[in-house]
Amino acid sequence: MTDLSHAQIGDLVEDACEFFAPVASDLVDGLIGGYQAERARIEQLHEMMTGGGYSVALHHFMEGNTSEQGRYYTTNIANLMQLEPAIGSLNASYWGKALALTDVYDCMPQKRRSEWQEQIRNPLGKKAHRRRSSEQVEEEWEIHPLPDFEEMSVRSTLNELLLSRSRFFAERVDGIFRALSGDHVTNQSGAFGNRLIVANMITSYDTIDHDRSGYLNDLRCIIAKFMGREELKHGDTQPLLTAFRRRTGEWFDVDGGTLRMKLFKKGTCHIEVHPEMAWRLNAVLASIYPSAIPASFRTKPKAKAKQHKVFVKPLPFPVIAMLSAMRSEPNKPVKWDRWQEPRQPLTANPYALQFYGDRNAAVQAEAEKVLAMIGGVRHNKNSHVWFEFAFDPREALDEIIISGCIPDTKGHQFYPTPGTLAELVVDLADIQEGHSCLEPQAGVGGLADHMPKDQTRCIEISELHCKVLAAKGFDVTQADFLEWASTTDERFDRVVCNPPFSEGRWLSHLNAAAGLLADDGQITAVLPAIAKHKELLPGFELEWSGVIENAFAGTAVSVVVLVARRKAA
Repeated sequence: MTDLSHAQIGDLVEDACEFFAPVASDLVDGLIGGYQAERARIEQLHEMMTGGGYSVALHHFMEGNTSEQGRYYTTNIANLMQLEPAIGSLNASYWGKALALTDVYDCMPQKRRSEWQEQIRNPLGKKAHRRRSSEQVEEEWEIHPLPDFEEMSVRSTLNELLLSRSRFFAERVDGIFRALSGDHVTNQSGAFGNRLIVANMITSYDTIDHDRSGYLNDLRCIIAKFMGREELKHGDTQPLLTAFRRRTGEWFDVDGGTLRMKLFKKGTCHIEVHPEMAWRLNAVLASIYPSAIPASFRTKPKAKAKQHKVFVKPLPFPVIAMLSAMRSEPNKPVKWDRWQEPRQPLTANPYALQFYGDRNAAVQAEAEKVLAMIGGVRHNKNSHVWFEFAFDPREALDEIIISGCIPDTKGHQFYPTPGTLAELVVDLADIQEGHSCLEPQAGVGGLADHMPKDQTRCIEISELHCKVLAAKGFDVTQADFLEWASTTDERFDRVVCNPPFSEGRWLSHLNAAAGLLADDGQITAVLPAIAKHKELLPGFELEWSGVIENAFAGTAVSVVVLVARRKAA
């Protein structure tokens, strides 16, 4: 295999020099010292227990402290005190720690990572079945024994791995290509196409195949490098596939739209790759097999006009990982054993979620912002943090985990309406029983939450926000409001809205809303304070609230509330 140089990789990604984290020498010294001390204790214990009569005493400890049922499974002293398996276990433990000192394990292609995992799981190695030839019997290792954790072998192995990271980049691309299904003609035989198929993501036990999903993880890592993003950890694709399994057969944008994926029940994953990403993958593949990749696949695609997307730059992978690891906060009394009083829950909310696992403060702060955007309310008691929702947020979280994005709050002017302002607006709307109601650009329902659900229609452009609204029980249509308003025949008794302000868009939304009113209908709208001095909606009676300063968190925007009714004929 031809190694990719840092310069070659640098042509395909933003900064190859900072791809990988180095390993500190003093950390290796500390590991080797710890290994030597622990190995000495193991050898001393082995010598003591296998000589001098201590094995008889240990036998009585084991016999006296083993239950009747457990006695059938107790090993004998000779087997328990074997030195070689104990040293093998120690080697496996310290080689695992050594790999964790750097990011090289995460940078390995899936094939190499699987080989290391097998060696650590089988530190004494595993002999292959004997093969007989006409001349002799050959013995080969199926899994080679893990070497002793000695300074020379540790430093040389780590240095070799660190120096191999550029090669790992190329091997990852090669491994992805080799993992493509040979049974599907969609896969190109000589290069990456825009459509890829990877089979057998689901095992015969109906679980996710970790090795197969590792190749998908490698693909996401390579594309992340092309985009100048940080890499995923080697298990970060598991939550993505778990979310796919809840909605098999559907296409999803992944990682900010660089990939589209669909998983079928039998475990076949269809992948659409952006043409430029496919070209970059083929450029790496061509560096490994220069004469094997057809020229047509090594030609950079012509630039196309950018399409407007609801999503902005993807969230950092650690934030997505933290969101995917969230668990339900207990909402019922928990009894740990029959002697204790049940532990009372902190909340009775069935849709409360808590963070789980190791947490970084900065990552958690970003994750909390995401939860707040989809309607979560933060609670904190005795340093324990949880979020409560008025609906089941799992589908909305799945959308974020899959896409890696949240809606662009600036581009689409999504500023959730604060509760006190929403209550004022809905009170002024004077909604009566039987009124048909509309909230345009509904966001996550800041206004609609205070309106009768069975009378309210929501229009929202963001797919994620639509899922939040649907989970809350609203009748929701995903559409651009201005486009929808120009084509619909529906009319409403009450329109309650907080339109986007930038570039005068509030005026076009206000006029569109006026065209949707039934006879005797009324608009109640949150508008920028400057609107109070303008002549708006000919043929309507206008009533204005006072100016409300700093109405939205994180902005210095001042607003007024308009109530507009058609003038009597």
